[in-house]
Amino acid sequence: MQLPGNINKTGKVSKAQSVLEKYLPQNSLELVMQLLRTEPVQLKITKPRKTKFGDYRFPDKQGRHRISLNANLNQYAFLITLIHEMAHLKAFKDFGKRIKPHGTEWQKTFIELAKPFIKAGIFPPELEKALIKSLNKGSASSCTDLELFKMLKQFDPDLHKKIHLEDLEAGAVFSLGKDKIFKKGPKLRKRFKCLNLTNGREYMVHPLAEIRLINPDKNKKSA
Repeated sequence: MQLPGNINKTGKVSKAQSVLEKYLPQNSLELVMQLLRTEPVQLKITKPRKTKFGDYRFPDKQGRHRISLNANLNQYAFLITLIHEMAHLKAFKDFGKRIKPHGTEWQKTFIELAKPFIKAGIFPPELEKALIKSLNKGSASSCTDLELFKMLKQFDPDLHKKIHLEDLEAGAVFSLGKDKIFKKGPKLRKRFKCLNLTNGREYMVHPLAEIRLINPDKNKKSA
């Protein structure tokens, strides 16, 4: 789903609002629209992607900045991801393309954009605490900060139906994506080294990756 045209154009804001409202936390729509009006941006809500919540792309030939967000995100993950990607846009505008994607310039920008939402009390107390902690330590990314990622997952409507990699015993066999079978290995820093049994290669997999057990009775951790 793509929001109509340039979100800043007169006469199209109301339609954009009606689309966005169902993805956002209560009372956050006005602040989001204020944020989106600061720069010309084309916002697209896409099918779920395994490796990212959203992305930002540099302006096209028409000068339009482009942001995409996964449609299956819970309302708080959607909002934080939107702020995350808008911080990329603003940092690019203010500091140029040569900065690091999540470097100091981006971190400072993310903090400034997140402040109005924190002051307005948009996030539940425990999530707000995790977000502020993430901002203070310079992570500011729901995917790379495991504590923030876990907290966001608590708001998924079907959380009880999901199995994550960290729930499995070492050596468990699982599938991740279409026709990709893995064996869980040791944890190295923040991710698990897993062997792809199809091609024999090793991959670093996020502990909260949603997986499907190949042998549920043997491989799930005991309570």
